[in-house]
Amino acid sequence: MSSAATRPTGPDDLWSVDEHLDDILATVRPLEPIELQLLDAQGCVLVENVTVPVSLPPFDNSSMDGYAVRVADVAGASEEFPAALEVVGDIAAGAADPVRVGPGQAARIMTGAPLPPGAEAVVPVEWTDGGLGEGPASGMRARSLAPEGAEGQVHVYRPAEARAHVRAEGSDVRAGELALKAGTVLGAPQIALLAAIGRGTVRVHPRPRVVVLSTGSELVQPGEELAPGQIHDSNSFALTAAARDAGAIAYRVGAVADDAETLRTTIEDQLIRADLLVTTGGVSVGAYDVVKEALSSVGDEDEPGGGVEFRRLAMQPGKPQGFGTIGPDHTPLLALPGNPVSSYVSFELFVRPAIRALMGLTELHRPRARAVLKADAALRSPRGRRQFLRGRYADGEVTPVGGAGSHLIAALAKADALIVVPEDTESVEPGGEVEVVLLG
Repeated sequence: MSSAATRPTGPDDLWSVDEHLDDILATVRPLEPIELQLLDAQGCVLVENVTVPVSLPPFDNSSMDGYAVRVADVAGASEEFPAALEVVGDIAAGAADPVRVGPGQAARIMTGAPLPPGAEAVVPVEWTDGGLGEGPASGMRARSLAPEGAEGQVHVYRPAEARAHVRAEGSDVRAGELALKAGTVLGAPQIALLAAIGRGTVRVHPRPRVVVLSTGSELVQPGEELAPGQIHDSNSFALTAAARDAGAIAYRVGAVADDAETLRTTIEDQLIRADLLVTTGGVSVGAYDVVKEALSSVGDEDEPGGGVEFRRLAMQPGKPQGFGTIGPDHTPLLALPGNPVSSYVSFELFVRPAIRALMGLTELHRPRARAVLKADAALRSPRGRRQFLRGRYADGEVTPVGGAGSHLIAALAKADALIVVPEDTESVEPGGEVEVVLLG
């Protein structure tokens, strides 16, 4: 972690949101590059420039189903005076040794098939009688049903210019050109390009493995009956889903009871499959907030800079937070509060950027915008705290959803933005301008 000389040092001192985030991002580094198969690299960041070994397309080919012809043979062709050409064969996509087209000849050609020697253009089948002698055709009959279509005579009703309906070799990209540059995020179009130029694998920063676990003896798996005093575990599901949305490979661990030894053992067991650990709950000051107790003896106390530090942040919700590294590999761990809204807001502000930093991305944060507050009453916020309220954003306006309570999951589910009220602002009147974090 970064030097404590620039951080709050007293037990009653508060960290700002930015100080806490800066400390996290100063610690987290992109994962070491690995070579992955194309589909396994989806969503990953390329770490090397990729050049084109073979031009695309690699040869002149037809963009239409029709006939490969010489321009002079169809000059002046019309429906009244069609050009009659001898059909010398078929050329299908993948043909390795296409027939030669000579004077007065044509070859039936399919989309993607190589332009044959001697041919200069392609006339679509709709410009011909399809070899049937019955006027303009609407399409070709399947070769299996009419193999004779590759022979005989075809009438062409329109002329064609040179290179008409021909995709030129290298018209997409040429050999030696840059296909993709380092830092590119590999989506479906980029993977298509890599496959098209013959790359079966690519070197990338892998997607981080994120382990999410919630704590609390009151938590019950969804689908199970609730006993008095129990609630269903929602945090681990929310944060696992959010981690996947951020680009991680996320694993959810069932809720751990309020027992420090059990939690300690669970965390140690999970280190083998974690590039980042996220806990939720147990970071406040209650007698049963066991994350602090458990993490006091898990980790890398013998390693410089190791261990987890628990802090109070000048924010609402989400004041109690923990961050550090644990285990022999200095695995980053973020300990989030247990209230559902606090947990989710903390994820968006701190965990999501950490995941994207591990991926080697440069865009770490959700987009932000300025919006006009649309509300019936002023928003109140405690001085000295940066408040994050839930809202719905549309057309430059944002409307608060629910109240400030950190337990209001139903309101959170309706929100698509966080309304940010700065530390030095105690009230925002309707019609005032606020900053919003766009969540989706």
